[in-house]
Amino acid sequence: MHDILLLVVSAVLCGMDQWDEIADFGIEQQHWLRRYGSFCSGIPSHDTINRVFSAIDPREFSDHFSQWINNLKERYDKEVIAIDGKRICNSHHLNNKAIHMVSAFATQNGLCLGQFATREKSNEITAIPQLLAMLDIKGNIVTVDAMGCQKNIVSKIVKQGADYILAVKGNQPLLEEGILDTIRFKKPASSNEDIDYGHGRIESRVCTVFSNLEMIECADHWENLKTILRIDSKRIIKSTGENSRQTRYYISSLNASAKQFNNWTRRHWAIENNLHWSLDVVFGEDLSRKRKGNAAQNFNTIRKIVMALLVNEKQWKASKKRKRLKALQNHTYRENLLKI
Repeated sequence: MHDILLLVVSAVLCGMDQWDEIADFGIEQQHWLRRYGSFCSGIPSHDTINRVFSAIDPREFSDHFSQWINNLKERYDKEVIAIDGKRICNSHHLNNKAIHMVSAFATQNGLCLGQFATREKSNEITAIPQLLAMLDIKGNIVTVDAMGCQKNIVSKIVKQGADYILAVKGNQPLLEEGILDTIRFKKPASSNEDIDYGHGRIESRVCTVFSNLEMIECADHWENLKTILRIDSKRIIKSTGENSRQTRYYISSLNASAKQFNNWTRRHWAIENNLHWSLDVVFGEDLSRKRKGNAAQNFNTIRKIVMALLVNEKQWKASKKRKRLKALQNHTYRENLLKI
């Protein structure tokens, strides 16, 4: 098992994403691989690698991954841990639907802390508490989209010593109604506008904070609820002048300034921009056709291991794609990434 994991992690680190590519990498790099593994039976075939990854218990593999990441990440005060789901598009097989991986992403570290798989997007509600149970979130801020705005998830976050900022939509109609009434009739505690001019667009985000909860019916059912947020965003595409507007609502256990909330809620989108985008564009996850057994789930974990190794290498400020190419070309750099 050690040899196969060494081979697969090294190959994916060097840009190989398919079983046959990984096996070919092993044959070409067998002299280097034998420095760190025995490979007494030779380099495994792509069918053997596939069978092994199809058979590995994904829950246990994910638990070991989370333990490893916890030792790798740096400690930040009130780091935003964003939780969101992503569908592995081609993971459906026979009567089994495609897998949804619910991941927790430490936005300042740029690392995925753990994941939990489900076959239905609606099951993310039950997956989130199980994912939280795997993580050390004490002292941090957990952000979740509207699907995760549930009383039991709030209680789980608070019990584990963290704060929360949860999006609110129509799935909590009573809560949403109370938020709208609060915004209409109560005076805000603070307001802040943040403007970003990058990436060919101008984006304005106005965050308004309300700490008066009189209009929220059964507010005490949402543990440690202290504030309501309204964020009005406006985006203008510089090249076309096209613009769009959106308003989002949140509840939070934090009592902070609008400027802080503007920053924290913005960080949530790092899970889309840095994790999900990288899995699809850098690692080609949506194009992958790994379907047999547990292969899709386990290879998702492998991609996140490799992503963590690339992010953890901070001396060379290059894209993940360039780092993977250099790892293929340069044994010393590869060893530096692998810490061997």
